[in-house]
Amino acid sequence: MSDNDNFAPHEQDTEENEALAEAYNRGLDLQKAGDLEGAEKAYRHALTLDPVDTGGVSIRLAAMGVQDAPEKMPDAYVATLFDQHADVFDDILVDELGYCVPLLVRDLIRRLEIGPFTRLLDLGCGTGLTGMALADCTVHRTGLDLSERIVELAYDRQVYEDLYVGEAVEFLQEFEEEDGSQPSWDLITATDVFPYLGAVEPFLAGADGRLRTGGCLAFSTETLPEETLKGRPYMVGAKNRFAQGDVYIRTALDAAGFEILAMEPIVVRLEENEPVPGHLVMARRR
Repeated sequence: MSDNDNFAPHEQDTEENEALAEAYNRGLDLQKAGDLEGAEKAYRHALTLDPVDTGGVSIRLAAMGVQDAPEKMPDAYVATLFDQHADVFDDILVDELGYCVPLLVRDLIRRLEIGPFTRLLDLGCGTGLTGMALADCTVHRTGLDLSERIVELAYDRQVYEDLYVGEAVEFLQEFEEEDGSQPSWDLITATDVFPYLGAVEPFLAGADGRLRTGGCLAFSTETLPEETLKGRPYMVGAKNRFAQGDVYIRTALDAAGFEILAMEPIVVRLEENEPVPGHLVMARRR
């Protein structure tokens, strides 16, 4: 999903709402006009008005190069972004952005001759595109997304046996069944999740703890050349999404106890009709 332009915060009183929207949109206008100093000042004012960062100001500041990238996008920002786009989510993602990663995952499973899988955990499930793509090679499917509105749409598709609203790393670390047991899965997917994460170590540690021995983890990344990263493991790109270096991904997977079965270059999506490069990864828990 692309970053929205004009900002429309909610769940605040009218005066606070208007002040925050004015500060954010002033920053946006100044950034577009090339006045980065003025934009930074406006964005930092917006951040003082909205410390949970519903507008993703910290991501914009990182993209401008005026502060270090956070380890992940603010939860409030991601939830707001997807809630606001929920009703047109598939139209934007598939039709406008050419997104087909779920189908690429299904094809990769076929080519690697792995599966079928008994239990799938689909993190960042959106409206259920990955669940539908993997319906023929999974038995029980669990979906999770930060956006309550998106989860409602996934429920309508009736592709998941269980659906939850929440943040992926927290779910991996803390989720328990009603009887107190901690479930495990033999396939975890995270298509279009890493562009919202930045640092991948907490996610990989959580996935390692939830996968059965020999279970698989499939995910997509957006990547930048190592010369652009300049030694950084990840950074916020010009389109306000995280990109990770492929060396960083390989190193982090190995440290977390995963064997890489495939790490293939793909076009993740289109952005202003230009292909966004990335990788499709399938890794197995040792």
